[in-house]
Amino acid sequence: MTFKNYISLVKFEHTVFALPFACIGFFLGYYEHAELSFDWILLLKMLLCMIFARNAAMSFNRYADRKTDEKNPRTAQREIPARIISPKAALIFVVVNCILFWITTFFINNLAFYLSPFALFIILFYSYTKRFTAICHFVLGAALAIAPTGAYIAVCENISVTPILLSAAVLLWTAGFDIIYALQDEDFDKSQSLKSIPVISGCKNAMILSSFLHFIVIILLVIIYFYGKFGIFYISGSVIFSIMLVYQHLIIKPNDLRKINAAFFVTNGIASIVFGIFFIIELLH
Repeated sequence: MTFKNYISLVKFEHTVFALPFACIGFFLGYYEHAELSFDWILLLKMLLCMIFARNAAMSFNRYADRKTDEKNPRTAQREIPARIISPKAALIFVVVNCILFWITTFFINNLAFYLSPFALFIILFYSYTKRFTAICHFVLGAALAIAPTGAYIAVCENISVTPILLSAAVLLWTAGFDIIYALQDEDFDKSQSLKSIPVISGCKNAMILSSFLHFIVIILLVIIYFYGKFGIFYISGSVIFSIMLVYQHLIIKPNDLRKINAAFFVTNGIASIVFGIFFIIELLH
């Protein structure tokens, strides 16, 4: 059970989905509160919270799904079913990261500390939702949507409209691409009585819903532009992000799911990073 195994357990490379939005929320806090002085130590604390929360969420998901992962040929080689990391060790890893997250929020501000148990509940609760509801994709979206608002709270100890709109966009964006990702397990999920949008609606309807959710995301990006009165850098990032959303729907067909990994990770990872870079430049320039 090496460090590399734990990095693989939590899919550290998937940090590219939420981290750029957390950074946007952090810099947005300073943008909307110009009287505040930039704090590098606070940035470190925010990043540590992101790492601890994500470690807890992913390792708990792997722990909770260990039995179904063992039955699924696509997931049977994950660390727990493959006996690389024991269930007990994974659960200890979850507890340690939850405690570290909670302690770190104490040193940020009171609001972050008071809200931390609710954040932990959402990110851990997701792991069980697939057992009883097809809206599990939206719960995952809510877990990632905490990132921009939580980072904003770390800076300002309050909330405003822009980070809420951004969190709404993250929620729908995540739910949309998670529906696409779930297409590859539709038959397996049915055999195990697991719930998902593809299971209850079929592949074609699931893709239509995913497309609709991503269309709403683009609308939200436009609303954020007008509400925040942002400029060319925000526009550039939003356009690229929107193009990447459209692209992932063009490369996935109901009868051809071979490019799901490209749509899920590569396309959304690039979209998130590029949008984050352009938005932060907009806030700093």
